[in-house]
Amino acid sequence: MTRNADRSTASASPRSSPPCRTSTCTPACAVVATSRLRSATRARARARALWSLRSARWVLGLGVLMLIGLAVQSSLDTYDNWPDFGPQERSHYDPMSEALSGAGVALLMIGAGTLGALTIVGEYASGLIRTTFTAVPARHRVVLAKAFVVAAVMLAVGMAVSFTTFVVSQAILSGRDIGISLGEPGVPGVLAANAALAPVSALVGMGVGALLRHTALSVVSACGVLVVLPGFFKPPVRQWANELFGYFPYYGWRSCLSQLHPQEAAALPSAAEAWTGFMLWPPLAVALTLVVVRRRDV
Repeated sequence: MTRNADRSTASASPRSSPPCRTSTCTPACAVVATSRLRSATRARARARALWSLRSARWVLGLGVLMLIGLAVQSSLDTYDNWPDFGPQERSHYDPMSEALSGAGVALLMIGAGTLGALTIVGEYASGLIRTTFTAVPARHRVVLAKAFVVAAVMLAVGMAVSFTTFVVSQAILSGRDIGISLGEPGVPGVLAANAALAPVSALVGMGVGALLRHTALSVVSACGVLVVLPGFFKPPVRQWANELFGYFPYYGWRSCLSQLHPQEAAALPSAAEAWTGFMLWPPLAVALTLVVVRRRDV
């Protein structure tokens, strides 16, 4: 009886019982949950700040409508003039050029770059940035939350524009039996490049805005870096200059990523170079924003 009682007592003792996972994991889980909650709160705050800008709503709304209108107009022009196309023109015709033309992409990048610049310049101009940094002293977290919101919103806008302009343009061109489907080889890559232009441009604009802190100067500079320099200045004959220009998103898109069958030439960027440029500009712009915001006073 005594041995059985001792065994039952030992089995009921805290030392022999398995460790309580709840008590062990609660502090770590609480830290993770609190961190996630704070990150979500900062992201929602940045989203509200972005949406509170009246200019942002106008840029997004009118910009999307104008891009769709340009796609419709370009497709209708091709539809009307298709009987006059010669054999060589028809053999080199790319239906994807009607979804987003060079003018449409320039408009998309300028609008996205302007919006990205306004998201940070607007807070500096209104003085709201002081309140933000008072509430959240860790400035890098504010910048990262803002960059995440801007990239997510503009990626959604870019995807909507890319898909809508493609559907509308190909529906019109199908009347001449020259429209293509979504499953056509090369189409997904072009649509992805069209959609990526918006978030890339917005983050570059945000970096320029953080650097200059002046609304008009930031917008003009962002447009110059994104569209004017790679679009209107031809690279020199030197090969290294051609390769450098290939990393500009607009030049890489126009010379390679916008085409179903890109031309291969030493003076033109390859798909790998163009996509590398797409991937390099956003982190560099965010890094510039982080450095400038952390080192400068408000």
